[in-house]
Amino acid sequence: MLQHAIGYVDEGEFYGAKALLNVWKPTVIGNDFSLSQIWVLSNIQGRLANSIEAGWHVNPSENSDSLPRLFTFWTPNGYRSGCYNMLCPGFVQTSRTISLGAAIGPISTYNGEQYDVAFMIWKDPKSENWWLKVGNEVIGYWPSSLFTDLRNHATLIEYGGEVYSGSLGKHTSTQMGSGHFPDEGLGKAAYARNLEVIDSANNLNAPSNLQLYTDKPNCYGVTKGYGGVWHNYIYFGGPGYNSKCL
Repeated sequence: MLQHAIGYVDEGEFYGAKALLNVWKPTVIGNDFSLSQIWVLSNIQGRLANSIEAGWHVNPSENSDSLPRLFTFWTPNGYRSGCYNMLCPGFVQTSRTISLGAAIGPISTYNGEQYDVAFMIWKDPKSENWWLKVGNEVIGYWPSSLFTDLRNHATLIEYGGEVYSGSLGKHTSTQMGSGHFPDEGLGKAAYARNLEVIDSANNLNAPSNLQLYTDKPNCYGVTKGYGGVWHNYIYFGGPGYNSKCL
């Protein structure tokens, strides 16, 4: 079971996306995972989705710990296959400073200091490869030859959170983001801020008509806003299992 709480834009041709995600350490149960990321997708009706994803996740079964760690994922065929980080051929790392899978810190605290990291995925017009930048460091690229529709451009950009759980019966208690609902706001809920999309000339632009989606709003929620130095932003997340999320 995958559950999402995201903001998305799906009107236009996109050549990348950027957002600042604040870093948390959500409680993750068993073999579940919880993540905060950006998605760059080609999602054309009747065709298998291509997706490039980057952010941080807490994935104990993958990493043998509960720390938030830098990760990437890509799929050329609607998640029938694909790869985390560099577990199979695909992503080409160029940075000698930061590696995929590295622990990300410092971690935001509830009602305390907030720490965020900028993630940007963009398509280089010359090589046509898709590049990843985290903070001020260019990490590497996905060759365009990995994909079908993403050899051209993306049709859908998403920002926000995802929880996976294999548990049956009652809803998982795995948290998304801070483990608190978005209406608690700054210092308490997870956010993605300064949401931007990239056009064919490699310009960063504000997303037009940002929309929201959540599978189960009583488990994990999402809200949006605009203002100040954050421009477009969302708050998202939640505790999972509670009296309204069974």
